[in-house]
Amino acid sequence: MKYESLKKLKLPDSPGVYFFLKSRKVIYIGKATSLKTRTQSYFREDLLKTRGPITAEMVWKADGLKWEETPSVLEALILEANLIKKHQPYYNVKEKDDKSFNYVVITREKLPMVLVVRGRILKSYKGSVFGPFTSGAQLYEALKILRRIFPFIDDKSSKKQNYEFYKQLGLTPDALSPSEIYLHNIKYLKLFFNGKKKDIIRDLKKLMMYKAKEKEFEKAQELKKQLFALQHINDISLIKNSLETKIYNREPHFRIEAYDIAHMGGKNMTWVMVVLVDGEAVKSEYRKFKIKTQSNANDTGALAEVLERRLTHTEWPYPGLVVVDGSTAQINTAKKVLAKIGKEIPVVSVVKDERHKPKDIMGDKDFARKYEKEVLLANSEAHRFAIAYHKNMRNRNFLS
Repeated sequence: MKYESLKKLKLPDSPGVYFFLKSRKVIYIGKATSLKTRTQSYFREDLLKTRGPITAEMVWKADGLKWEETPSVLEALILEANLIKKHQPYYNVKEKDDKSFNYVVITREKLPMVLVVRGRILKSYKGSVFGPFTSGAQLYEALKILRRIFPFIDDKSSKKQNYEFYKQLGLTPDALSPSEIYLHNIKYLKLFFNGKKKDIIRDLKKLMMYKAKEKEFEKAQELKKQLFALQHINDISLIKNSLETKIYNREPHFRIEAYDIAHMGGKNMTWVMVVLVDGEAVKSEYRKFKIKTQSNANDTGALAEVLERRLTHTEWPYPGLVVVDGSTAQINTAKKVLAKIGKEIPVVSVVKDERHKPKDIMGDKDFARKYEKEVLLANSEAHRFAIAYHKNMRNRNFLS
């Protein structure tokens, strides 16, 4: 499929599910915070590098695109799972069989629980099954949102530690049978996972009016709160967690390079560079550097050497942001090296506390705010990569 064909479709800037087609057959289904932004991301020049050969092959083979809007990202997540189950698109399951996907199981027992189960052990559970869900992280975030609207018990619920939670559900801590409230919640959860939100709204309104007529005003008020929450789903946490929000309102192909050091008293000093493009780690572009000009624990001197060596590689794309580990000294060192070659690239540093946990981002504040999540991810990945490289070098030197 060509980008010119996509532009003619005029996709909306709203949540939903999109379908790549081949001869009218669905070959891939995905969800989006913004259908317009998400689908455009498939037509970048660096698609093969950033998304892999399977995705690139899918886009090349596709000859059509359809979509379905949803009122929220949460509902897009549910709709995606239902449609993948229905169509079994080739490129959704090519690299991942059913055993690897996540499913939601609402158990069939007196006091039903809501569980997340891997496909490989799904047959061990009896109950209503929903899925497959392609992202475990997004599924858990979705369940947090749903649990605030329709509270439920999962396998991590502790009856003794959640007395107030059980009380809210009309249960006692040692309850073995469900209350009317809990049964309604389970019923509505099943309807929601089946994509029947309108049925829930209709039922809630009917039940709320009945409770008010019977002068059960407290229960009617609780139902009113549930109805409002369902009609105004707050899924900002799910939006932050979804893939394309890593590039939403960002410059396309935005490259971040993060640098970190590892050594032991100045010995076996190693530096690494990690790369993120549009918020995703590109491990094929990670680089390792053995320090040649420093013989002691001179972190800024070593940083200057690494950046100078890196910048001689004009075949590597220049970054839009440089992330260093440290504070003012490291920022100034990086800026000085960049100034030598006439490059005005913003620099930020991640400052750690005494337990080596991030506590602040220094440097260019606009970029620090705009790319906070990506900066922290890049810094963490650089630290992990540096430690692994240092240990490997130290072990080799020890054996020699």
